[in-house]
Amino acid sequence: MSLRINDIAPDFTAQTTQGEIRFHDWIGDSWAVLFSHPKDFTPVCTTELGYMAKIEPEFTKRHAKLIGLSVDPVENHHKWALDIEETQGHLPRYPMIGDHDLKVAKLYNMLPADIEGTSEGRTAATNATVRSVFIVGPDKRIKLMLTYPMTTGRNFDEILRVLDSIQLTAKHKVATPANWQQGDDVIIAGSVSDEDAKTLFPRGWKAPKPYLRITKQPG
Repeated sequence: MSLRINDIAPDFTAQTTQGEIRFHDWIGDSWAVLFSHPKDFTPVCTTELGYMAKIEPEFTKRHAKLIGLSVDPVENHHKWALDIEETQGHLPRYPMIGDHDLKVAKLYNMLPADIEGTSEGRTAATNATVRSVFIVGPDKRIKLMLTYPMTTGRNFDEILRVLDSIQLTAKHKVATPANWQQGDDVIIAGSVSDEDAKTLFPRGWKAPKPYLRITKQPG
């Protein structure tokens, strides 16, 4: 199935390193970051899972849960986690989905729906498109989708930055400009009239163009 931003994230039941979950129930009223991997015991993914284990507290501060996925059985994930701790210095404590039957990868359009069989015999190269990140809101809608090539490690600090932006713009009628970081100026949303903006943004704004109204970050 084709997925777009603001679609409902497909629900599923799966086995994980922390037992069976139903995805929407597991999310609850939190935000969620689902990030996928083409194969266990692969070098780039090993560094990614270790880094996510390191910065998980930053996601927790933002009321966001992490969940990984790899196209391999759960028992392999447990063994891989020990390698990750040994080489990266951090043990993943978030759940890892075992997608041995490729169900979730297909559901999230990371593999073609007509692929048959299981992960048995498949390589990282044949699963290369299972390298995606999805941010899902408490409303269970997809807020971000990113897919990376196998040879490029993902920038999970950027995922944190995007999550900050999404949460800010969901609460206030603003957008964030290029390379925005927490505390930087923001842009008043185009849906807000100048008259309403006077109430919403009493500190005022700069407008180098009528459609570009720059103001201090709310809150």
